[in-house]
Amino acid sequence: MKVAIIGAGRIGERRARVASAYPGTTVALVVDVDRRKAERVADQLGCGSGTDWQAAVQGRDLDCVVVATPNNLLAPVSTAALCAGKHVLCEKPMATRIEDAESMVDAARRSKVVLKVGYTLRHHPAIVRARELITSGLIGDLMIVRGCYGHGGRPGYEKEWRCNPAIAGGGELIDQGVHLVDLARWFLGDFTEVMGMVATSFWDIAPLEDNVFALLKTRGSTMASLHASLTQWKNRFTFEVFGPKGYCSIEGLGGSYGEEKLVMGMRNDRGSPPLEEIFTFSDDEIAWQDEWKDFIEAIQSRKKPLAGGEEGLQTLRTVRAIYRSAELKKTVQLSEVE
Repeated sequence: MKVAIIGAGRIGERRARVASAYPGTTVALVVDVDRRKAERVADQLGCGSGTDWQAAVQGRDLDCVVVATPNNLLAPVSTAALCAGKHVLCEKPMATRIEDAESMVDAARRSKVVLKVGYTLRHHPAIVRARELITSGLIGDLMIVRGCYGHGGRPGYEKEWRCNPAIAGGGELIDQGVHLVDLARWFLGDFTEVMGMVATSFWDIAPLEDNVFALLKTRGSTMASLHASLTQWKNRFTFEVFGPKGYCSIEGLGGSYGEEKLVMGMRNDRGSPPLEEIFTFSDDEIAWQDEWKDFIEAIQSRKKPLAGGEEGLQTLRTVRAIYRSAELKKTVQLSEVE
């Protein structure tokens, strides 16, 4: 299968490297509005480059399109590719508006192609292992999820596209917090009501937020507590899942977030400390490779991928509900968000 990469930034380059190394897929074209970026990545892979994404997604010799643009272009590029009959791997959050995400899902359905959203954290080995253990019933029916994700920015961060409301469509919630929302949904199911609070505590990015706190509840009353922050100062990721018999606690994502580790704990009903087993993972690339494998296998078998378009849409709807709750200063029902 021939692949086009739209967006030659850090993520696009990584996607291109993974796709070019995977058996059966070849990167044929790299496109970016900055010609130098496109040429740099294309030169590494020995493929073509360009600056016109609209012409690129119409290419008859292409099978798949990876969309790794800033947020405001994710939906237009993806929808055009889907309507042209291309399978699409679109980076999170897939769109900035719910109606645009709905159009993407509808386009994929009409064209009978695969739409996968780039929620790479689902493929991290510690999270995959935790999911396997929990699905086996080891800790019982889930009760609570607690997550934290953040970093401290970098010099000039407030001038990047992520801090431009017209391009980003939101602040830290739609940047990193959306990963926590997706994971919480994956483990607990869809949420029916949310409470959100946002703050611009340090970075000069108002009206965007550099901190968000969210409480989410499912119809069955399981709950999630999430915090995403741009004032963490030291990169941090934690994700904890609790059941009546025990818990799974994940920390780190490799690289600057520290070694990826899963702690499996079983509750001791005598009140003494739980019995814990620790798993560590050191391959920082495996999540990206596994995500691409899932995308290609979904195309080949016509099965639903992990974090498909419908799931991405529901995650975005949840994010928008959190923003609305913060604005209205009250609990918001997901059914109220369109």
